[in-house]
Amino acid sequence: MMKSLLLLSSSFPVFISRSPPKPPNLLPSSKNNTTFRKLSLLITNNSKQDDDQCVDFQLIPQSGDVQVGDTHADKLEDDELTQVNLNKVPYNIVFVTSEASPYSKTGGLGDVCGSLPIALAARGHRVMVVSPRYLCGDERFAGTVNLDSPTKVYCAGGVQEVDFFHEYRKGVDWVFVDHPCYRRPGNPYGDIYGAFGDNQFRFTLLCHAACEAPLVLPLGGFTYGQNCLFLANDWHAGLVPVLLAAKYRPHGIYKDARSIIVIHNIAHQGVEAASTYCNLGLPWEWYGALEWIFPTWARTHALDTGQAVNILKGAIVTADRILTVSEGYAWEITTPEGGYGLHELLTSREFVVNGITNGIDITEWDPSSDEHISSHYTADDLSGKMECKIALQKELGLPIRPDCPLIGFIGRLDYQKGIDVILSAAPALLQDDVQFVMLGSGERQYEEWMRATEAAFNSKYRGWVGFNVAIAHRITAGCDILLMPSRFEPCGLNQLYAMRYGTVPVVHGTGGLKETVKTFNPYAEGEDEGTGWAFSPLTRECMLEAVRVAIKTYREHKTSWEGLMRRGMERDCSWDNVALEYEQVFQWAFMDPPYIIN
Repeated sequence: MMKSLLLLSSSFPVFISRSPPKPPNLLPSSKNNTTFRKLSLLITNNSKQDDDQCVDFQLIPQSGDVQVGDTHADKLEDDELTQVNLNKVPYNIVFVTSEASPYSKTGGLGDVCGSLPIALAARGHRVMVVSPRYLCGDERFAGTVNLDSPTKVYCAGGVQEVDFFHEYRKGVDWVFVDHPCYRRPGNPYGDIYGAFGDNQFRFTLLCHAACEAPLVLPLGGFTYGQNCLFLANDWHAGLVPVLLAAKYRPHGIYKDARSIIVIHNIAHQGVEAASTYCNLGLPWEWYGALEWIFPTWARTHALDTGQAVNILKGAIVTADRILTVSEGYAWEITTPEGGYGLHELLTSREFVVNGITNGIDITEWDPSSDEHISSHYTADDLSGKMECKIALQKELGLPIRPDCPLIGFIGRLDYQKGIDVILSAAPALLQDDVQFVMLGSGERQYEEWMRATEAAFNSKYRGWVGFNVAIAHRITAGCDILLMPSRFEPCGLNQLYAMRYGTVPVVHGTGGLKETVKTFNPYAEGEDEGTGWAFSPLTRECMLEAVRVAIKTYREHKTSWEGLMRRGMERDCSWDNVALEYEQVFQWAFMDPPYIIN
């Protein structure tokens, strides 16, 4: 069976067009590229549609004639975060994401898309974030306003109508796509019964709506227009680069726009059966860009051909640039171990792959003003940290022992986070004179293990099943050591929070962890002296050795330990520097021509 052929004839891979394997109502595939020039401006269903069912590209002239509420010009004057640098070219930036804090958040993706847009807006760019409006009426969306701009898009074999809600906050246009498929209990991706079965449709709809938003929404009096830079985050937004290349650019729309796919976790790729391609609202000739063949060992039965569509693959093929959330992860995804089947494709495009380490919200995570902790402190005055430790021991019912090393873990209880390694090492670790605190939820077997371990080591161990923001802050401030034995970690945020609070991280040396945590070297000077310990390989023995070296340093070398704490606290983890690095990639994106097939 012939697979899609990827050629490196230019800065983009070129795929040989082919049709999906026997999808319902399959249209005849084109034998040459003239189809791309002949496509109608309207994308219709396979069967002949009535005129009122056709979906056109919706354009609003870029002018100030249409007013919606207060203009941005009025608000910019009062917004202290916006500092326009007249010496650089501002961009019209459109983030497309499945979650954005504080409106929706399940992990690091929500943090990034809730903070980076604000940092870029503060540097003078016009920034829009497009995300679903989950659970209408939720208090987190109380500040949003319906723009009364119902928009029709074509996907899932028919016309779908979406509404847009808007809030202008901290210099950013926060735009939320409203549709019945987003109004359900649970998190953005599933509920207690597992992932939602229609996630492909839900995020396909998001991508179509996000492509229309800059054209139809007169935010602040005028639209963003066609000269935009789209930042598509993970597979949920992965159809955006494909839509620009397949649906818009062949007709002169978004011909000067650029797209960047930001990979936060390559393990999630949006893979579904090949027959679902007809639901994506793409021309049939573009099937090859998303075609995916499962290896024999991954197929469910002997008659399974392994044919599927992979949305993240399509984004990697068609995006103008590819970003990851750390430099180390940018390399890892080009390896067979870290690429999850996409490593060869990424290697063919490695000249447009970059990694930028995430920042953190230094206002929310600030030990000198954190509302969740009992005592405040700084790198110059660390006395408050000991008070936070005593308060945490008291709150959790542990013996109050300021001199006892207190180790913490915050994260999901699953295989990726290395929880099985902690499970195997805990009996030996808890034989030492230490205290250990864990906060997290996940697989039931690990939650039950936490409860059983607390009963067995009542004076040394506490396990908090679930997640609590205030407790997370107090553990970060009160612990001496943060343990992060993740098998892979694209960036990781908890180690950055820990260093910000003078808590020394002990991490598995992978991805962003290896990049942000420098192993302590007592013979070096300055920054080279390190901020923690990064161990490898990920084994019970290596982890125990690293933790015990950290404990020995804590007990016997107080001056060195305080140096570790201060260097971590003085590290610049703000989004301001991250935004500067993103601007460099934006410039590179516009230096090369966009993805177009002639």
